[in-house]
Amino acid sequence: MFRRLYADLRPSSEIELRDLPVTRKPDLMREFDEWLTIRSLPLERVREHLRDIGNAGVPIDDVAVFQTSGTSGEPAVIVLPSSFVEYAYGIMMARFEWYHWKLIRDVRKLGVRVTITGGNGHFAGNGFNKLVQRLNPALARGLGLTFIEAEQPIDRLVDRLNAIPNVAWIVTYPSMLTILVREKEAGRLRIAPALFTTGGETLTDDLRERVVRAFPSLKYGIADPYGCTECLALSFECSHGRKHVNEDWVILEAVDEAMQPVPDGTLSANALLTVLANEVQPFIRYVLGDCVRYYEDPCACGSPFRSFEVEGRQATLIRVGEVTLSPLVFDLEHDHAQRVQLVQTSERDFEVRAQVANEAAAGLVFEEVIASVKRVFRDNGLEHVVVRESQEALEFTSSGKFHEVLPLRDADTRNMA
Repeated sequence: MFRRLYADLRPSSEIELRDLPVTRKPDLMREFDEWLTIRSLPLERVREHLRDIGNAGVPIDDVAVFQTSGTSGEPAVIVLPSSFVEYAYGIMMARFEWYHWKLIRDVRKLGVRVTITGGNGHFAGNGFNKLVQRLNPALARGLGLTFIEAEQPIDRLVDRLNAIPNVAWIVTYPSMLTILVREKEAGRLRIAPALFTTGGETLTDDLRERVVRAFPSLKYGIADPYGCTECLALSFECSHGRKHVNEDWVILEAVDEAMQPVPDGTLSANALLTVLANEVQPFIRYVLGDCVRYYEDPCACGSPFRSFEVEGRQATLIRVGEVTLSPLVFDLEHDHAQRVQLVQTSERDFEVRAQVANEAAAGLVFEEVIASVKRVFRDNGLEHVVVRESQEALEFTSSGKFHEVLPLRDADTRNMA
């Protein structure tokens, strides 16, 4: 596949990385059998393996397979070589400062680590834990890995957490963290973790501050490393809270609309990923769809690797005519609802869906949330937008993420996600 893609390029000695064409998930998946460097694993064989949830974390031959959630509309099958577990933990330990060693030691003494993520598919959050348990049981026991499905009702999830003695560390999505904060504020969640680790979505400053207030037990706060299923060890977070690219194994390009590099200090229109640690499934200038900004100054931690911040994922933006809105402008929380979701069904039509805590208050929930959403649209100059109540079920990504705001996608794309 890459031989065909690069057929018309000048010799490699005459070009730079920026001269290579970008690659996108849908195109690579269509060329899956020609994309992998091993010919013994056609896509149909992988699909057959993935149809059985019992195979989560189970290698095929000498490789592990995972699936992305399809949040942006196109799920991908990710193939990792057997060496990747050693690579992932090795690179993590190589980047550790004394702060990180002390953190891991203290958190292990305090209790268990719980991962809350999607349990209905072969996703990295669930599958990688099971892969580690399979390949290195001692390591898994040392990490205290416990898994809870994110898709279950909130009441049941809270009961599961409350039943676990000494929850010291929780790994989950920011959207789930929002729900945990709400349950803690209401007095229903009784755990006192020392550390949260988030990923897969944007962690806002407002949510971070709210979590710290709700959980005074957070001795080590919230770690928010940046990564993806395509590259689980893309970056690390240092003791000063900055994200650093593992630049000896990963190239992360901040690029403009034309897919050309932007200067440090400039927010990119997109990000391109090149992975140097996966010889089975090459990712070269792969479109991530995120907006990143590299810091112009060196980090005080002393790391030689560049640090950056992530501004958000393009797929979550709401577009109405010429107006583009971040999902963060909508306040969808309500005292009488456990989850509220705003779904864009056409360019100017939106549905409000809710999982109410008290059926008697359902009318009030919809009335007040709809009024709040309409106010946001009016404040942004959008008068002719319809927002209506819906009794449709809430939507999750197949990896268990719950997005409060779902932008417009066609029906086929939403079904894939």
